[in-house]
Amino acid sequence: MVDYCLAIFIFNLMVELNADALNSVFHALGDATRRQMLAELSRGERTVGELAEPFDMSLAAASKHIKTLEKAGLIRREVHGRTHACRLDPGPLASAAEWLGHYARFWTGRLDALELILRKEDEDIPHRSDKGEKP
Repeated sequence: MVDYCLAIFIFNLMVELNADALNSVFHALGDATRRQMLAELSRGERTVGELAEPFDMSLAAASKHIKTLEKAGLIRREVHGRTHACRLDPGPLASAAEWLGHYARFWTGRLDALELILRKEDEDIPHRSDKGEKP
């Protein structure tokens, strides 16, 4: 029990210290266009023009999406003359996955416990026979 309490304390502290970073990541991931841009960047480096191409938007609009992704730390942009090259930085995604994983483990444990309770209750209830007769 002490180990569990300590783990929760450490996790909560980690979340509080990284709250702004996590908020930025989840905000960035909350838009389908930005998620598609990240998917494209997972295949390799792309220019702003290449990221904007699949969407019906101006380069200025695409640049706003890219700035949101940059603010969240999800991508890095390098300027080579007039060309802006973007690449994925997976670190913040790993932090978000770790945060989500904590709750996935929590709910998996709770649902497993519920299943055990329901199975036990089901075993304790007398069952009727196939012919509808009481036991």
